[in-house]
Amino acid sequence: MPFPRLKLAAAALTTSIACSTAMLAPPSARLIEPEMIELQAGQVTYPPAGDFMRAGKPVKAPLKTTHFARGLQIMKHQVTQAEYWKCVEDRRCPSVVLPGPASADQPIVGVSWRDAEAYAVWYSGKAGKHYRLPTDEEWAFAAGSHFRDEGWPDIDDSDPARRWLARYESEFADEPTDKTPRTVGSFGANENGLLDIAGNVWEWTDTCLARVGIRDSGEQMVQTTNCGVRVVEGRHRTYVTDFIRDARSGGCAVGKPPTNLGFRLVRGD
Repeated sequence: MPFPRLKLAAAALTTSIACSTAMLAPPSARLIEPEMIELQAGQVTYPPAGDFMRAGKPVKAPLKTTHFARGLQIMKHQVTQAEYWKCVEDRRCPSVVLPGPASADQPIVGVSWRDAEAYAVWYSGKAGKHYRLPTDEEWAFAAGSHFRDEGWPDIDDSDPARRWLARYESEFADEPTDKTPRTVGSFGANENGLLDIAGNVWEWTDTCLARVGIRDSGEQMVQTTNCGVRVVEGRHRTYVTDFIRDARSGGCAVGKPPTNLGFRLVRGD
């Protein structure tokens, strides 16, 4: 049977690829359960997300160490088109436009934070367990050596424009040349067993954009928190407005826009 493309109009379907009958069964028939990776208790030291300012000028985020006493359960791979489509069939997730032919075993892309959140709520209800988007620090913990945040480059210059340009150039140099989503596993696994971390699909987190002031004493004070903009992780960290599905067309609040927007979930509170 044909696997339908995900489009804005639910009636607009294609017959570009074939999938198994079980995959296309009604949502009530069989839930596609993702493979989970269980990370043992540990810690991560990383620059936290947000815009950090000292004396009115942008600075690098001070390193922070976060402990995960209970470990973390996180999806081995990003949510696929087949998995997301079941939520669309159930009329709990909006349809989205794919950048190419539909493929059951490719990650779903072109989704907003709101779409990803809708999927997490739907899937939790179906599975009878709590699934949610990871926080930025959870994503950094799971990403391990694949976590990257250029932050503000070390430029001894008081001109903010030069800092912005240096950051943009750093992110642009790391932009993937192949922007087409690939089959799950195409970018390999990290040391924690997670597939396609920092490939060419960036991932939504549940962390809101925060602006933090740093006093001369080193004390940090959160000045504003904007939950209309969420942290997105991948080959570099960036911040995207929560309803945006393609940051290349606008809505990227800080840094170089991600190539594709997808997501994976964690399990638990």
